[in-house]
Order: sequence, then C-alpha cells, then structure tokens
Amino acid sequence: QVQLVESGGGLVQPGGSLRLSCAASGFTFSSAGMNWYRQAPGKGREVVATISNTGDIVSYKESVKGRFTISRDNAKSTVYLQMDSVTPEDTAVYYCNCYLFPQEFWGRGTQVTVSS
Repeated sequence: QVQLVESGGGLVQPGGSLRLSCAASGFTFSSAGMNWYRQAPGKGREVVATISNTGDIVSYKESVKGRFTISRDNAKSTVYLQMDSVTPEDTAVYYCNCYLFPQEFWGRGTQVTVSS
C-alpha cells in the first residue's frame, strides 16, 4: 500500500535551517507529483511547496519563496524540503502529500518548531 513517511523535524532557532525528508513506497514514485503541506496550531492545512514528477516544475507558497527549496530523488523515492531562514511563523506540523487518482495520500507529519 501507499506509504509516506516524513522525518527531519525538530526544534530550530529563528534564522536556522532544517531539512525534511519524505520516504515514499507502494507506488511508482517517478510518476507522481509530490507536495509539502503544513498545519500550524489553530489553523487549516496549507500547501507549502509542490514538485512535478520529474522535478523540473516547482511552486511555493508566497511566504516561503526564497527560503524553502523542494527537491526529489526518484532513485531513492524521496522528496525533500530544505527550510532556511526559518521564522516562528514556520512552526507547524509538516505533511508529505501526493494525489494518485482517485485518491489522495498523506504522511503522518513531522513537527517543526521555530523558537529561541
């Protein structure tokens, strides 16, 4: 079955960096676009970054442009989110996501806390 397993979250100071990973299995990873979402306390889930199946098309939420970078390694069936210059507003649970018609799949999430 489809599995998405996030890792790499933790506590980081403002201005610091963190790299999230999402290991995928149970489907043909190289055929699927992948997404990172986040959900902050008391807020709805929002898309942060997306990447096409080949990795040549990416998009970002406006507030993370220039700070976050999404990438993927199809040989390892893994998608990454490099987070730089983080701020307390980046504190959230980060989720890996993909849409494989007709279903949508989610990982369990990894907590990122930005605090001094």
